[in-house]
Amino acid sequence: MKKTNLTKMLLWLMLSILFTTTTYAQAQNLKLDPNTSTIIINGISNLHNWDSKATKISGEFALTNSKQVQALSIKIPVKSIKSGNGLMDNKTYEAFDADKNPFITFQLTEPASPVLTSEKDVQVTLTGNLSMAGVTRKISFKSIGKSTNAGVYKFSASVPIKMSDYKMSAPTAMFGALKVGDAVTLKLDITVLAVK
Repeated sequence: MKKTNLTKMLLWLMLSILFTTTTYAQAQNLKLDPNTSTIIINGISNLHNWDSKATKISGEFALTNSKQVQALSIKIPVKSIKSGNGLMDNKTYEAFDADKNPFITFQLTEPASPVLTSEKDVQVTLTGNLSMAGVTRKISFKSIGKSTNAGVYKFSASVPIKMSDYKMSAPTAMFGALKVGDAVTLKLDITVLAVK
């Protein structure tokens, strides 16, 4: 009886390994193209709206043969975020405590299948862990994607977040005369390419 159970267990283990290996072998691996990808941070203050841009982005992406998003990771160095205003940038780095928390990362935690919305566009809900300023929170957001060329995919999304959810204090400047709002929006336009 014990020998039969052990044989069954070994058979299931071998089948599981085979299935997992096959699934990953069928995945198409892609890399984020830093030259054509942009992430813009939009915010408000009591004086005016503001924008900052991530000037360095890296990431990896994997699609199954059925075009299910199997893996996705994005990494942004905090000190690559630039607004064109040195004072604002320094306040941003302070809010992140950038020396202790040098990166913003997103890691997909749930595979996501696309839903066709038009002949070329698909919509997919991405769920994963967003980490910044030393805090990690699970978020979900909708992204619109399309295939532009063989092995080239473009995704866009608008992701609202609150700095206070990540225990960040909204930056202030000019002795408190300028106060940045807690809510910001991440505008993502990402291009991923097949790994050669």
